[in-house]
Amino acid sequence: MASQKRSGARKEQILKAAEKIFAKKGFHEATISEVAKEAGLSDATIYEYFSTKEELLFSIPRETTRRGMERMEGYLKGIRGAGNKIRTIIYHYLLFYQNEPDYASVIMLVLKSSRNFLETEAYQVIREGFRGILSVIQEGIDSGEFRPDTDPYLVRQMILGVMEHIVIRWLLLGKPEDILQYADPITDMIIDGIQNRTQTQGWDLHIKLEPQKEVQTQATSYLSKTRKKTAPGKKN
Repeated sequence: MASQKRSGARKEQILKAAEKIFAKKGFHEATISEVAKEAGLSDATIYEYFSTKEELLFSIPRETTRRGMERMEGYLKGIRGAGNKIRTIIYHYLLFYQNEPDYASVIMLVLKSSRNFLETEAYQVIREGFRGILSVIQEGIDSGEFRPDTDPYLVRQMILGVMEHIVIRWLLLGKPEDILQYADPITDMIIDGIQNRTQTQGWDLHIKLEPQKEVQTQATSYLSKTRKKTAPGKKN
């Protein structure tokens, strides 16, 4: 048991070092020797856990994504309403990327260009997380919160696409400094487009007023009648 814990800790140490090196230099420029130096280990030790540089790269998102999915499930359990769940998902995605810039660089800038990554177990774990977004959107459709003609796949791609654009710009240009400022605007934009407005929501109150001209006409007519009844010299 103790040896397994040490092995797991060593593997995590290697993956964290690889994440930093790949984020800094990219896949092709990075070397196993640089990863080993960053981890404080020998090249031979790295190869005990990962047979190739590509395997090392592809292993980075697997456990991180799985742990992230577990945390997200915990967040969503206490939240009611599909719209509120989407807001939570977007917020925590951006929060995680902002707190883990090296990981964000590996995912957004390195792995995006790798076709081989699409065949890995790590990618399947990421896809499973994306399916969770689909489930939330479908929940909103089934409950009547979202329009019945909403396309869950299209909405999911809009959410992921906007976040990806913001994170990549932040990684490359350093702007904006705080990407969390976009969490609410993104959510509001998405929800506004798919919200079922025929269903009254407790937080969405609409008051219909009569046109001002019509109100003034009615008021003038009423006052005119009242004055005639109370004019001097006339009996009430």
